[in-house]
Order: sequence, then C-alpha cells, then structure tokens
Amino acid sequence: MNPKVISFVLGLCILCFMFSASARAQVVGATLSGTITDPRGDPIPNASVSAKNLGTGVTTSTTTNNSGAFSIANLNPAEYEVRVSAPSFHTTVTKLTLTVGALQELNFSLKLGERSEVVEVNDLAPLVETTTSSLQNEVNALTVRELPLNGRDWASLATLQPGVAGVRTQEQVTQVGAVGRGLGSQMSIDGNRPTQNSYRLNGIFINDYSNAGPGNVLGGNLGVDAIQEFSVLTSNYSAEYGYTSGGVVNAVTKAGTSQFHGTAFEFIRNSALDAANFFENHNDLKKAQFRRNQFGGSAGGPIWKDKIFIFGAYEGLRQTKGIPHTTTVLSDNARNGLIHDPTGNFIQVPVNQNYLTFIPRCPAANNIGVGDLCTYAFSGAQVVPDNFYNFRGDVKASEKDRLNATFYYDRSSFTQPDNFNQKLEGFFVGRKGASLEETHLTSWARIRSTLFGWDGTTPRGLAKTPPLRLTPMPQARIRNLPWSPACMPPD
Repeated sequence: MNPKVISFVLGLCILCFMFSASARAQVVGATLSGTITDPRGDPIPNASVSAKNLGTGVTTSTTTNNSGAFSIANLNPAEYEVRVSAPSFHTTVTKLTLTVGALQELNFSLKLGERSEVVEVNDLAPLVETTTSSLQNEVNALTVRELPLNGRDWASLATLQPGVAGVRTQEQVTQVGAVGRGLGSQMSIDGNRPTQNSYRLNGIFINDYSNAGPGNVLGGNLGVDAIQEFSVLTSNYSAEYGYTSGGVVNAVTKAGTSQFHGTAFEFIRNSALDAANFFENHNDLKKAQFRRNQFGGSAGGPIWKDKIFIFGAYEGLRQTKGIPHTTTVLSDNARNGLIHDPTGNFIQVPVNQNYLTFIPRCPAANNIGVGDLCTYAFSGAQVVPDNFYNFRGDVKASEKDRLNATFYYDRSSFTQPDNFNQKLEGFFVGRKGASLEETHLTSWARIRSTLFGWDGTTPRGLAKTPPLRLTPMPQARIRNLPWSPACMPPD
C-alpha cells in the first residue's frame, strides 16, 4: 500500500480518538438514564449509580449531577442489576433487561436510612421508552435460539414484526445471473423498497454490493448461535441511523460471560422424506437426491476474570440438491440436415457440424417418425458448500473504558450443470467484516464512543468444464415432438 495512504489513515484514526465528539451519536448498545430523588421529590446530587452485567460481572458506574440525573450509555444487551446509593439513604437495588439500541429511563426515589441497608425493588412498572418516538421491536435471544428456521437464516425472523413482509417475487439466488439484484432475502418494511433498508451488525453497515439485504448464495444469513438479539426499526427513528430511508435491522453478536459455556448442533434434511416434483414425474426421471447438513458450534468465556471475555462460533452447510433439466435438441436426421417440410416430406439442408459438438445427441432408435426435435432431460446436482465464522472479544480496560472487537467471515458457493450437461455454472460469494469500538465514560451523561468498521462482499462467477459428454446421461429420457417452424420447441 502507498506510504502516503497509510500515513493518512493513521492520522485520521488519531484525530478520531483525540476529537471524538461527546454529543449524542449512534451507539450499538443500550442507554440507561433517569433521575434520583428523595421522598419529597427533591433531586439527590452525587448519588452513586452502577449497572452490573449479570452475565459477565462487569460493572459500569457513574454519579448523578446537581439535578439528580444520570446516564450510562452503550451497555451490551443483557440482564443487569442496577444499584443506587447515597449518604443518609437506603441503598436501592433492582434488576432489569436491556435490549439492543434501547434508550431506557429508570427513576428512583430513595428512602431515608442507613446506607448499609439494602432495599430490593421487584415490582417495577412496565419499562417504556420515553426518550424516543421511534417504532421498533426486538427479536430477543430466546426467539433467535428456539424458533425453528428452515435454512437457519436469523434475518428472516424480522418478518415476525408488524409492518415487515418478505418479497415473494424475487429471483432465486441460485439462478445464474440473478445475483445482480442482491443475495439476501428481500423484505419490505412499512411499504418501502427492499434496497431502502439498512442492515447493521455491531454498528457496522452490512448491506451487500447491490444495497440489498446480506446473504449467502442461498439467500440466508448463517450464524444463529452467534446472534444475541436484534431490533427492527420501522419508522420515526432518529438521525443517528443514517444512510437509509426504509427500515433498520440492527443486530448485535453474543459476547463471552463469566463462565465458560458452549453449544454443538447438527441439522439434517434428506430427500427420503420428499416427494418427486412435477418435472421428474413428467419425464420419468428418478427422484432427485436432496441432502442438507448444517452443523457447528459456539463457545465463550473469560480469559481474565471480570476483565477479558471471548466468544466464537462456526457454522457449516453442505447441500446437494438434484435439479431436473429439460431442453430441446435436434434429432439425428436433423443433425445430418434431413428435416421435414410443412407437408411432412423430407428435405435436405446444409448443416455445419462444428456447431453441434456441444449439443447432446438423441439415440437414432428414438427418432424414427415425423419429429425433427426431441426433449433431452436429466437430473443435475446443485452443490452448495458454506462456511461461516464469527469471533468477538470484550475488554474492560478500566472503570471508565471498555473495548470490544468483532470479526465475521462467510464464504459460500454453488455449482450446477448447464442445460446440455457440458459445463458447470455457478458463482461464489465471500462476505467478511470487522469492527473495533472503544467506549470512554467522560461524565455523568456523556460518553466518547469511537467505532471503526469494515465490511465487504465479493461475488464472482465461475465456470468449470469437465470432460465432454457427447452422449445422453444415464437418466436421460427422449420424447418425439411435432415439427415446428424455425426448428424451435413448441410453446
């Protein structure tokens, strides 16, 4: 890389750290804010407020200002224990769950008494976000983990939310040349076009090269075990969610906790439980095979207790699907230039045999009659391998500084024969991205959050030519067709 470019990038990074604005901007996590008062409703300044992540044991603390207000921003989605204390008042403790991107308000009225005495609040009123007018719904970790998903595409769960509908008329990704409109499953949010939506993972914009939803060659997003939860913002979201005029799908990956834990899984589908499709029955073809294996696992835990946590996940997909192909080829007589005129009489026309090299030949025994065309049919295998990797590390550098880094990589491809079974067609897609975020608590209501991210999608076509097959495949079936002008198959 050019040294000038490297110097420019490094200088830009330093400037971002030095002059990161403390004004409100987009953060990945949740924000907890509120006011601490005494029994008369007067504010309590300098009260201590701490939020402890019950999964990791990491505590984030702050104090109230002269108005009794506090704010703790960019908290990872999890269950928290919130503790409030002040001199001459009972310590108050409560538990609540924070979701991705939530702006949650929580107010406390402390009772007079010894600070060592603890009052637990278990009957909180339903938490309502009063700091934003945006319409959003969360798909929590339990829903992501437990709902059955055909293909294990976590983004498809967005259609469970009001105002979100899948686009059923989109082209199949596995059709060669159909990748121009994007790979992922297209969704309309509140009636907007699919390319108007924004997909974010850990704060990073992950739309694909056509600005559509991300996905592999089958249109899905693997890594269900790596997703903590995600929210779907349909309208009225603030300016911090830029680069979109439609909806926002905002996801966050899992982080390691204070205890080691892991999962392992395998999902299997097999054609033994499927019925033959119409084209297989119509052409007397044997039922095509279908096998799909999805397997993988995840693991996470502490590297340094209460300081450093890691989490990683892998998911693999291996799919083989039989696709019936039917096409029309010339009979042996027609290949030699002997065709029928409209009255049914043979006429001789010149034929350049060089153009017929890659066209399958029909057996002569099946071409006796008036037809100049026949149907060539076979079952070709569509093969899809996919490997998905995800990693996340979280570091509590100090009481006011937190750092996290994420990385994901997804490489998938598919191949299938062309209509003449002479060449393998297909393409592969490489998706990858990384993020690095540093959060520093500067005062009671301000943080400096510096986020660096990179994401890329590389689609590329491929073609492989195996040894030539100039004879029909073993499962090919031949039918005579009536004569058609211009030597084209009838409608």
